[in-house]
Amino acid sequence: MNTYTVESAAEKLALVKSEIGKAFIGQEDLVDKLLITLIAGGHILVEGVPGLGKTLLVRAAARASGGDSRRVQFTPDLMPSDITGSVVLDTASGNFITKKGPVFTHFFIADEINRAPAKTQASLFEAMQEYQVSLDGVSHALPRPFMVLATENPLEHEGTYPLPDAQKDRFLLKAMARYPPAEEEKDMVRRVLAGGTGAELSIEAVETVMSPRDFEALQKLAATLRCDEQVIDYAVRLCAATRSIPAVECGAGPRGSLALIRCARSLALLGGRDFIIPDDIKALAVPALAHRLTLSAEGELEGLTETRVIESILAGVEAPRT
Repeated sequence: MNTYTVESAAEKLALVKSEIGKAFIGQEDLVDKLLITLIAGGHILVEGVPGLGKTLLVRAAARASGGDSRRVQFTPDLMPSDITGSVVLDTASGNFITKKGPVFTHFFIADEINRAPAKTQASLFEAMQEYQVSLDGVSHALPRPFMVLATENPLEHEGTYPLPDAQKDRFLLKAMARYPPAEEEKDMVRRVLAGGTGAELSIEAVETVMSPRDFEALQKLAATLRCDEQVIDYAVRLCAATRSIPAVECGAGPRGSLALIRCARSLALLGGRDFIIPDDIKALAVPALAHRLTLSAEGELEGLTETRVIESILAGVEAPRT
C-alpha cells in the first residue's frame, strides 16, 4: 500500500479523473461526487433518465481504480437472494454450499433500484451499513473498498417504487445525472462513431492507475484532515435547521452531519488541502442532505422540493467567517 501526502493524493485523484474521462465525457460534477463518496467510504444514489451513461461511469471508475464491478438490473421480480446469494444443497456431495451473490465486489451497481419492491431494496441494508452479508446465520465480509452506486429513474415514471427512508439515509450522497451540453454530446457522438460498432463509448482505453488498497490509503488519509470546531458546529446547525421547518415532516438525522464532514474531507483532499473550509460544507449540503428529508403533505402542495428547502437553509444559517 502506497503512502500518500495530501499533494500526491490530489495528483493521483486527478489522474483517476483523467482516465475516467476517456470513457465518460463531461459531467465533471458527477465524477467528483463519485470520487468524494468513494474516498469517504460511502455509497451514492444517482437519479436520471436512462441513457445518460451512469453505468458507464462506474465501470470506468472501477477499471481506473483496479477494482471489480458487477451490475444488477433491478426489476419487480428480483429476489433478495439474487443480490446477496444463498446457501444451497449440493446434490452431488450432499453438503450445503454458499453461493455468494453479485454484491461481493468492490463496485456494486444497482441499476434502476427503484424498479424493485422494498423487500429487495432492503436486502442491501446490511451490506451498506455493516460491509458484510449474512447467509444462513453466517456473516461474510465484503471486499474493501466496497461501494454501492444505485441509479434510479425519476419517481414520476411508471413502474417505480419510492425508496424507503431507511434506504435513502444509507446513501452518503444523492447526485443528478443531467443531459449533456450540445458540445459534449457532439464530442460523444464523434467518439462513438469513430470506434466503429456499438452504441456507447468503450472502457478499453481506460488504464488502471490505482489499486483498491491505494483507495483504502486515501480513505485513511482523508479521515485525518483537519476540521475546525466552527466548521463542525456549522454542519450540525445546518442539519438541525432541517428539523424545525413546518413543511418538513422529518428532517436530517445525525447521519446528515456526519455525511457533511466526511464528504467535506474528501472534497478538501480532491482540492489538495489538508483542512476543511465552510465552502466545502456549502457545496455538499444539497447532495448530502436533500435526500434525507421527508416533506409534509402541505409542503408538497406548496410546490416545495427538498433541494429548495436546503437552499433556503443555506441562505439563513450563518457560516463561520474565520
